[in-house]
Amino acid sequence: MPFEEDGFEILESFISCEEIESIKQELAAMECKGGGIRNADKKLSSVTNLVESEKYLSLASTYLSSKAELVRSIVFVKSIENNWLVTWHQDKTVAVSKEFDIPGWGPWSKKDSVLHVQPPVEVLEQMVTFRVHLDESTEENGCLKVIPYSHREGVMSQESIHSYTKSHSAISCVAPLGSALVMRPHVLHASSRAKSTQPRRVLHIEYSSYQLPGGATWA
Repeated sequence: MPFEEDGFEILESFISCEEIESIKQELAAMECKGGGIRNADKKLSSVTNLVESEKYLSLASTYLSSKAELVRSIVFVKSIENNWLVTWHQDKTVAVSKEFDIPGWGPWSKKDSVLHVQPPVEVLEQMVTFRVHLDESTEENGCLKVIPYSHREGVMSQESIHSYTKSHSAISCVAPLGSALVMRPHVLHASSRAKSTQPRRVLHIEYSSYQLPGGATWA
């Protein structure tokens, strides 16, 4: 399957225009500090309705070994006024409800008062990310770039990432409004600064089929 080989794919017509407009209306009423809203499912009812819907949970489960559970959701808002670049990296941390002491998990940190931890690679392999495009995603407004197959390298050090990106080609994930980039969290990805006045708003959703230890739940 191309997704399992490449570590990513783009699904068109993933979200309706009505659902997009509902999220945008709520976003307009909020202040997006630092270019995004963490724990968006706890702050935006329009996001909650989507990420916890049977439609999304069922679709996420098709990419996983068993039933999907929501890990976290973030809305990213990139524009000329609120601009940034992201260097090559892997998403290596997860959000959980409580801390536990099990080998292979760590280091621990807090973001927006929520516990985050780096799990073993087998946990990342049981996760899937949906980056839902609330605007057209183009090279001009800083679309995501990915390196196919890179998830097969496991969790990489910064030195390994630097070396790998020098010897492997990247793909710019240009995508239409309403589509979704589906990816493994540890696929190498990056993005450039926006050069266009067209904003790039993305709903980032992570799901997992992994059962957390120590009575913890996904945050």
